[in-house]
Parts: sequence; C-alpha cells; structure tokens
Amino acid sequence: MEEFEAFIKTVVSIDEHDLQLVRSKCRMKTVLKGKLILRKGQIANQYFFIVSGGVRFFYYTNDQENTTWVCFKNEFFTEISSLNPQRPTRFNIEAIEDTQIIIIDKNDMDFLYRYIPSWEEFGRKIWEATSVRMIDQILNFQTLSAEERYREFMNNPEFLQKIPVKQLAAVLGITPNALSRIRKKVR
Repeated sequence: MEEFEAFIKTVVSIDEHDLQLVRSKCRMKTVLKGKLILRKGQIANQYFFIVSGGVRFFYYTNDQENTTWVCFKNEFFTEISSLNPQRPTRFNIEAIEDTQIIIIDKNDMDFLYRYIPSWEEFGRKIWEATSVRMIDQILNFQTLSAEERYREFMNNPEFLQKIPVKQLAAVLGITPNALSRIRKKVR
C-alpha cells in the first residue's frame, strides 16, 4: 500500500485524513500469471492499480487472439467501456506475470470522488494521461510504419522484456513473423 500512497502523492497533494479514507476503500490482491481479472461478457465494477507485475487486454476475432493494451507497475486501469455504461465487456484482462493489484470498487471510487476533491483531481489526471496514451497509440498506428512503432516500444523496456512476441506483435498490429524480421533489422 505504501507504493500506492507514494504514487498518489506524486500526482496530487492529499492530506493524511483523506489518504486514510482512500486507503480504507482499497484491498490488495495477487493475480497469478495467466489468470483473468475480467472475462469477456462480465460487467466491470472495479478500478485497479498495479503495484507490481503487468496485465493485458485482449479479445478474440475469428479464433485469433488480439492484444490491444498492456499496463505495468504504477498504472491504473479498468475496462472503461464496460464500467461506465455497465454493459458486458468485449475484452479479457489477464495477468501477464504474477501481479499485485490494489482494487477499488466502483461504488467506493464514486464515493471518494464525491467527498475528496483531491481524489477527484487525481482521477481526472490519471484518466487524462491514459487518454493521451491511447491517442498516441492510435496516431502511431495511423502515421508510423511497423518498424517505427517497434522503435517507439523500445523506449519502454518492460514491453520488450515482459510481453511474449506473439502478444507484442498484436499490440503493434503486425504478425509475429513481421516482428521477427523487424527485430533482426533493428539490432
């Protein structure tokens, strides 16, 4: 929980009383590698913070698995397209390694947003940063070659070290064979 509190303090100024209230709405859980946090068809009702480890969002189309998003330590995530409208998710969310997460239920998060102004600011800043990351990823797909997208991922070693080649290729929007050729060329 200390890592989480330290992270919060890097984003917003929050007093100890409010931090204690936030802490009271959190619970820790370890998710083993390969286990699902959310399964396609379920309705998302929680927010998550990664203390250690990583997760991926994926779906199936024509019996092919497609990884769309990956998160690591010090990142918040939820399946927002399921959480806010309260409709079944189209994604699976899986731990890509043993992952320690902090969970905050949607009702508790709504309560914290209502009663702690600094927490509402925290949530806004987190989701703004996530939105920027999503926009960057979309623009990269539209404006960069596969090799250039791979070089962008090289700036984040966790992506290259922790994501299997097949999943990394899916995130980059290419086949594993194409990724293999790019990796040989870039070395």
